[in-house]
Amino acid sequence: MTIRHFKIFVSVCEAMNMTMAAESLYMSQSAVSQAVAELEKHYDVRLFERLSRKLYLTQAGEKLLMYAQHMVRMNADIEKDMKSLHETGLIRLGASVTVGATVLPALVSTFRQANPSVDIEAYEDNTKQIQKRLLMDKTDIGIVEGEITSQDILSTPFMNDELVLICSNNHRFADLSVISPDEVEKEDFILREHGSGTRKTFEDVMTAHQLSWKVTWICNNTDTIKAAVIAGLGISVISKRAVEKEMESGALIVKPIEGVRFFRTFKIAYHKNKYITAQMKKIIDLCIALYPEETY
Repeated sequence: MTIRHFKIFVSVCEAMNMTMAAESLYMSQSAVSQAVAELEKHYDVRLFERLSRKLYLTQAGEKLLMYAQHMVRMNADIEKDMKSLHETGLIRLGASVTVGATVLPALVSTFRQANPSVDIEAYEDNTKQIQKRLLMDKTDIGIVEGEITSQDILSTPFMNDELVLICSNNHRFADLSVISPDEVEKEDFILREHGSGTRKTFEDVMTAHQLSWKVTWICNNTDTIKAAVIAGLGISVISKRAVEKEMESGALIVKPIEGVRFFRTFKIAYHKNKYITAQMKKIIDLCIALYPEETY
């Protein structure tokens, strides 16, 4: 039995007349009679007594009416709630660490100003973990700096990023205009954990240039890396966007490595089978509009 059968049955009960019920439903009387007959056949009960051309509910009809009214009301509530989700609802965003620090705050703030009825739930971790959450449907949209490895995840580049070598203002590199690769190999590195997009980009570029590196400290966030470098505990390679304030204040020094540059793209990612709501599409479009790809 369908919700259509129950709606027809309730209308007949309200009018206690097939013709009047058909008119209120903009249906033919034969279609209304057929729906009632199908209900009676399905449940193997008589729902109406037909006496002197009038309808009277049977005991079974009264019982079914309570259920039918409840189901019709529930269906109306579902329709209302589901349609309201088109304009409201919840978006679960996942961001890798650098994106979370440099892109996500402005993105969410701008989106909320234009869409105050939509809730945003943000989660920050490395790219590997965000990809895992997308696969498990714990996150709707991921914004990541690292490589997406699953074929079930679709990704779209939206923003270019460059990693830079940083050192403290009293490090031996501070007075040099350019750092030679062989000098870089002698230093202690403070790096992100495995699974991080930043770590993967660093290792890929260093390997491509046949350079070695020594890791003495592993951190899962950029703030700790910056604090350790400022304290003179080593050097690092992280997103230039993440050290803009420290560069301005002079707490950190950015130095080019001769013949070596670290480029990557930030990506919007979601499961290939994910239903993208109108609100999710808005935040994807906003992300692309706010951060057009740059060239280097």
